[in-house]
Amino acid sequence: MNTNDRIRTAIASMLAAGTMLAAQNAVAVPDAPKAWEKCAGIAKAGKNDCGALDGKHACATQSTVDNSEQEWVYVPQGTCEKITGGVVAKVKPAK
Repeated sequence: MNTNDRIRTAIASMLAAGTMLAAQNAVAVPDAPKAWEKCAGIAKAGKNDCGALDGKHACATQSTVDNSEQEWVYVPQGTCEKITGGVVAKVKPAK
């Protein structure tokens, strides 16, 4: 085995070890939510999901103020009330 072959083998070994180490330290992806809830009072202006609770508008992204009690976004069930100002408006099963 010549010097070039030894260098290639050493580099390949280091790359393999690095790949294995990275795979062991990979961050796990959480499970998909089993249900979603409409969380009112936390949506930023223009970042709401669908229509206002009071019927003022019928589409997403039409809110004009931050944290309106009538504007909402979907969050995983059980998280809305953990967010300051969040109020659960309705729970829906995940698809």
